[in-house]
Amino acid sequence: MNTIEPLIIKTYKAAIELRKAGDRQVKAALQLLAAELEKSSGILLKANARDLARQDPGNPRNDRLMLNEQRIKAIAGSIRKVSRLPDPSGRLLEQRTLANGLKVEKRAVPLGVVGAIYESRPNVTFDIAALCLRSRNGCLLKGSQEARDTNAAAVALIKKVLRASGIHPDAVTLLPSDRESVQQLFTATRWVDVLIPRGSDSLIRYVRANSQVPVIETGAGVCHVYVEATADLKMATDIVVNAKVSRPSVCNSMDTLVVDSAIAPSFLPRVGAALAKHGVEIFADASAGRLLKGYPFLKRATDEDYAREFLSLKCAIRVVKNMDQALEHIRRYSTRHSEAIVSKDKSKCERFLAEVDAAAVYANASTRFTDGEELGLGAEIGISTQKLHARGPFALEKLVTEKWIMRGNGQIRK
Repeated sequence: MNTIEPLIIKTYKAAIELRKAGDRQVKAALQLLAAELEKSSGILLKANARDLARQDPGNPRNDRLMLNEQRIKAIAGSIRKVSRLPDPSGRLLEQRTLANGLKVEKRAVPLGVVGAIYESRPNVTFDIAALCLRSRNGCLLKGSQEARDTNAAAVALIKKVLRASGIHPDAVTLLPSDRESVQQLFTATRWVDVLIPRGSDSLIRYVRANSQVPVIETGAGVCHVYVEATADLKMATDIVVNAKVSRPSVCNSMDTLVVDSAIAPSFLPRVGAALAKHGVEIFADASAGRLLKGYPFLKRATDEDYAREFLSLKCAIRVVKNMDQALEHIRRYSTRHSEAIVSKDKSKCERFLAEVDAAAVYANASTRFTDGEELGLGAEIGISTQKLHARGPFALEKLVTEKWIMRGNGQIRK
């Protein structure tokens, strides 16, 4: 078995050098990376085409893997936004002088070396690299086998730009995509400060269960939209369709539609007609099934369906008697990612926002806004569903920790 420890150690050392880089130097490197990415899009698209050619053409997750000119321009735009964000490292968080004259500071400092384990989304390669560079962290990228060629082309481009910018190219390292590399990464506690898994629930649980390196989870999304009895039916239909079909393969897309029984007879045929135009397969409970009789892609829901992150043009539907039952359903099946209510009743909206335990909660809006760039944070590594250190979009501001700095003139503790 080949060891990846030399690669990890090189990145650890390069991260030390990166912390010495000036703010202008890092910003200029990111701006150059965005320009070179657009200039070299052809190379990246050819590599991506090779990856796509190895996949089953019918796999809905190919959408995550696919790059095109529009997506490359969006990635470049995201990198430029990150370059314009303020450097989160070095910020003075607290300052005071003790009675004995000892001067105390608390400053934000880089985490050190960030390891990322993720599935077939090549844009993540650029997002993580840009965020880590801007925050002065070295990064180790462990992408999936499906995106092997695309990731290799992406990191080659990043390293080329780093060399041209006077930054050590080992600050960004692509690890082999084999399983053995993951196992070695799990035990690299001397050189790696944190691991961030991004992908399916099974990937996240595997990393959490096996890593000796501290893990920050970016959770899978089993996301709900609750249409309450007073909802505007047109607004509700627009929100549900957007949350499900605008990009079904991402973690902030809707998985289960929860509908109040008082409006289910009028709402479900309406939203069903809208979803049918997009070929959405529906897993419905008995009540919803009766109201959707004749729907072309209808199946009976099971408990397992309500716990599924579909990541495709599929969703479950549950009809509930009231808001209490809706909240209970969400508590049972939510992965605490993104949850939404559609209602004209402001008090019920506020109750939902207060009681639902999730990283992002919405009143009268689509769950699809749970995204670092959409929320003005630039790119993100993922959506954290845990509660320690970071929750919600894991973006630039969270890629730092704290350091206490004391300056004295001979003080000793008595």
